[in-house]
Formats: sequence, structure tokens, C-alpha cells
Amino acid sequence: MVEIAPSLLSADFSRLEQEIGDIEQLGIKMLHLDVMDGHFVPNITFGPGLINSLRPLSKMIFDVHLMIEQPERYVVDFVKAGADIVTVHVEAAVHLHRLLALIKEQGVKAAVALNPATPLSSIEWILPQLDMVLLMSVNPGFGGQAFIPEAVAKIRALKTMMKEQGIEIPIQVDGGINRDTAPLVVEAGAEILVAGSAVFGQRDRGDAIRQILKGVAMVRE
Repeated sequence: MVEIAPSLLSADFSRLEQEIGDIEQLGIKMLHLDVMDGHFVPNITFGPGLINSLRPLSKMIFDVHLMIEQPERYVVDFVKAGADIVTVHVEAAVHLHRLLALIKEQGVKAAVALNPATPLSSIEWILPQLDMVLLMSVNPGFGGQAFIPEAVAKIRALKTMMKEQGIEIPIQVDGGINRDTAPLVVEAGAEILVAGSAVFGQRDRGDAIRQILKGVAMVRE
């Protein structure tokens, strides 16, 4: 089943309670929260404090994507704030296996993200420790970027790698996802689609979600 995870980065921060309430009422089960530190990526967003304030307002899965340096220093804080899934970048982790173990010790799911130019070989030997893999289809740091088409082949290659190891975990894709690109990544093997401006940037969020899922359904038939 394909799932859309709207990215809070594209929401109206002056009315976040209403924003997340609106999409939850539309049947969205997962909220993607992009944490940026201004070092690993050229932007700064928010920290555990904001997530902690939003947690009582929603029953959605909080999918926390850490685009930060030294993520091992902050994992516990983000879990305490309400993260259900913690995704760390392979490029930011010195001891990735140890970091994944730390995340799982907190009782939440552990995922790894790869930037567009990062090879899949970087996670080949830790796939059994993962609950999800996030493939970036833009270079991280800003919302509203154009989809990088080479991501499609990378999704297919990851799907093949997982089959060879007998691993069945979801592939998440983040960056430039809309009603045109969603069918491409789903056909390649993606199951969770992070969509920012394609959902929060639309006046009719319900119709935007339906249009994305409509295109995906045609691919899966």
C-alpha cells in the first residue's frame, strides 16, 4: 500500500495546529518532520521543542528526518519529544551501526537516508538493522525543489538489493514528489512518498492527495 507523508516544512507555521489537524482529517497517517541544523544542510528548521508541542495534537506517526551533524547527540531528545521513526543520514554518521542500535534502544523505528549522489553500497551491510530506507530525490536543505530523475533507477536498484537479502522494508522517497513524479517512484518500488508543497502548498489538500494517489493507482493496476 502506498502512503503519503506530508512534510511539515511546507506547512504554514503560523497555524500548525490547524495544518496538521486538516491533513489528519483527510486520512493521513504519517507526518514527515524535517530537522535541519544549518551545518549538514544549508537551512535551519526546528528542534525537539516544536515536535514536543505538536505531539499531543495528533495521533499520526511522527516520522522525524534528522538532517543534522552528529545525530547521535540528539536522538534521545527527539524520541522523548515524540518521534515514532528516526531517520539519520548515512553521510552524517561516523558509526552508523551503533547509531541505529541507539535509536532502537529507545523503542522506536530506525531508518537511514541517502543523498542523491550517495551509493547504495553504503547501506548494504546494515539493511537487516533497518525499518525503512529513505532515498532523497533532491539534494536536502530546501523545500520545493525539482525531482532528480536518476532517483528512479536508484529505487529499482535498492529494491533488487533488498530482494537479494530477503529483506522487506518500505522505501521512502523525499523530494519533488507530486502527481507526475509519484507514479514513477512507485513503479520503481517506493511505498512511502514524502510530499511537501504538493500537499501543504495546495488550496485543496484533499484533492491534491487524491490526484497523487490516482496516478499511483494506475501504475499499480
